[in-house]
Amino acid sequence: MEPGQDRNIAALTLNFYVHIFFGEMMNKDFIKVALEEAKIAYKLNEVPVGAVIVKNGKIIAKAHNLKRSTNNIMNHAEIIALMEASQYIGDWRLNECEMYVTLEPCSMCMGALINSRIKKLYIGTEDLKTGACGSVLNLLDYKFNHKIEVEKNILKKECEKILKEFFVFLRKRNKSEKSI
Repeated sequence: MEPGQDRNIAALTLNFYVHIFFGEMMNKDFIKVALEEAKIAYKLNEVPVGAVIVKNGKIIAKAHNLKRSTNNIMNHAEIIALMEASQYIGDWRLNECEMYVTLEPCSMCMGALINSRIKKLYIGTEDLKTGACGSVLNLLDYKFNHKIEVEKNILKKECEKILKEFFVFLRKRNKSEKSI
């Protein structure tokens, strides 16, 4: 071994573990912000989905579903966040950005994410009805000009819980409206 090589190996090892530990903490912190957005959607009687876009460790956009309250099919949390991030950066290319979303994106949102050149996607929980990252369809399998790295199941239980609570609430509300 050459002089100083031990120090280099030790430094690389330390950097690796710091990245693993703090990277995991940051992922959970950002998905928690997305969950706060999902709670806002819940209060608006929207499907509780939240999305956050991060560039260089800084949140540059956050959004929640607004489809029902605006009567606009395009107003998914992911689409709104992408538009907000593009405005912030001044470019439609978000190749240095990452998105954190509480629910696996649908095909419309995945198409927009691929076209935006987003670098990495962090997903809270799967969407077994319309998910386009492997649950129903996997748009990542196609040969598009851009590939997105994906990490799933970040705070999965918390992300599932708010969705389940919302749909139980909706069923109860619909049941009580029918009995009137």
